[in-house]
Order: sequence, then C-alpha cells, then structure tokens
Amino acid sequence: MNNNFNETMKFEPPKENVNEAKEIILNVFSSLEEKGYDPINQVIGYILSGDPTYITSYNNARSMIRKIERDELLEELLKSYLKYEK
Repeated sequence: MNNNFNETMKFEPPKENVNEAKEIILNVFSSLEEKGYDPINQVIGYILSGDPTYITSYNNARSMIRKIERDELLEELLKSYLKYEK
C-alpha cells in the first residue's frame, strides 16, 4: 500500500467484465421492476451494504449480481451516467 498520502493512487478495474456488468445490471433492474421493487433503491442498498438480500432471487438476479464486484457495478453505473449527461 502507498504510504505517501500526498499522491493519488490510480484505480484500474479489470476490463474483461465491463460488458458483463452492463448486461447484469440491466437484467437485475428488470427483475426488480417485475417484482414491484424500486430498482434504484435496491441496487444502492446492495452496493452500500454488500447484502445480497436487497436483490430479488427472481430470474436468478441475486446470483447474477454476485458474479461481479460491487466496484465494477459502480463503475458501470457511473460510466453510463456520465455518457448520458455529456
């Protein structure tokens, strides 16, 4: 770990899971909506807590979302948001 607190560390996520993350997010959102949940609130709960019970098991959504790391989910959501806002 870098002991120099004056320098910025660079975060490099694995690149192979980018398309998979997007596909999983879309599937999970769809499953949450179908079951009557607010997908934004549920995914935020999952990302912040790491508790998979925020995600429905309907359509295997809970298993799918656990295939990728929460930081990868957050990265994909942020990239999509910024792409839309530009």
